[in-house]
Amino acid sequence: MTMDKSLRVRQGLIRSRSVLTRAERIERLKASDRWQEGESPFGLPKVRVYKLAMKKKKKKKEEEEGEGEGAEATPETT
Repeated sequence: MTMDKSLRVRQGLIRSRSVLTRAERIERLKASDRWQEGESPFGLPKVRVYKLAMKKKKKKKEEEEGEGEGAEATPETT
């Protein structure tokens, strides 16, 4: 039996998650010096999860500008 396209996982979980595992929270607390070795891993403080906004690439504009410069240089040489 085939699986519906909407249920398939293409590249795993790409979007940012709002909940971290305990190990991920401890790593972030260590990075911010809020975690000391020997402390209990239960009752951890909240850790903010930053959402990354992806910017669109401006590749088409750069290509058009490059073509425009080449076209301007041609009439000047003749």
